[in-house]
Amino acid sequence: MSVCPLARLRHSAAAHARTRYKYAKGHAAGAPRLAQPSRQQGTLPPGAMACVAGCRCCTERRRQSSILYNILKSEGRPGAAQEPPGPGCSCGSRRRVALRSPQVAGKAASAVLVKTLRFVKSVPCFQELPLDEQLVLVRSCWAPLLVLGLAQERVHFETVETAEPSMLQRILTERRQEQRHPESSSPQLPSAGEIQAIKGFLAKCWSLDISTKEYAYLKGTVLFNPDLPGLQCVQYIQGLQREAQQALNEHVRLIHRGDQARFAKLNVVLSLLRSINANVIAELFFKPIIGTVNMDDMLLEMLCAKL
Repeated sequence: MSVCPLARLRHSAAAHARTRYKYAKGHAAGAPRLAQPSRQQGTLPPGAMACVAGCRCCTERRRQSSILYNILKSEGRPGAAQEPPGPGCSCGSRRRVALRSPQVAGKAASAVLVKTLRFVKSVPCFQELPLDEQLVLVRSCWAPLLVLGLAQERVHFETVETAEPSMLQRILTERRQEQRHPESSSPQLPSAGEIQAIKGFLAKCWSLDISTKEYAYLKGTVLFNPDLPGLQCVQYIQGLQREAQQALNEHVRLIHRGDQARFAKLNVVLSLLRSINANVIAELFFKPIIGTVNMDDMLLEMLCAKL
């Protein structure tokens, strides 16, 4: 385990002070003394300065989450504002966030999910696959398809930062959760960094002004993924994905003749989907309106139902 440079310097300074004390105590008044350390010797190296700048925010937040700190702070300066994280600090991207209007955004995402499954079931090549193969594909790609649908429908949503629980609250909550459901772990709210990845993807799609046909070909490329474990019709699905890519390329060359890089830009959009977590999508959009739900069971019901 690596040691913080600041902690290493403090340990070295304490050892040096103990040596000076023993040396001064064991010699007479006229005995030579150890040389005073120069100001340059006590200067922090660049690594230690970076550690101080990076750890100050995290240390402050840990201190503020304690009960004693909050009591003392409320008695001292009740209206004091919290110090924002310093530059280069990754604390902001790890902070937990929730939807500002969960009912509105959740209903919009639910409508997009229904429309997405309706599109998937309308593809004749998908209907020719066995139900087990269909379920494997949908379980793997429902979240990327949903985010593509959010971009196509231009769904906007805002998030707010949630108060981080103290250490005591986390311990009590986890213990209560273990007593009720010993085998299940409580999911956390999405982090600001995860939400930023979703919003960055939506902004990229909107900047390209993707057409309805291009969205359809992109969805076909995402849906027919031959690299998933458990598939039996691998070559057939691989051929369908290749056809979707060829159709997208031909459409771009026909409609956007002056933009030779558009096909590559659309493939960059597909690569951005890999950074989006399905659990984050479920926790953000669906848990606030329907609670904790097994997405696999819900997708199976939606595949078998008439949408």
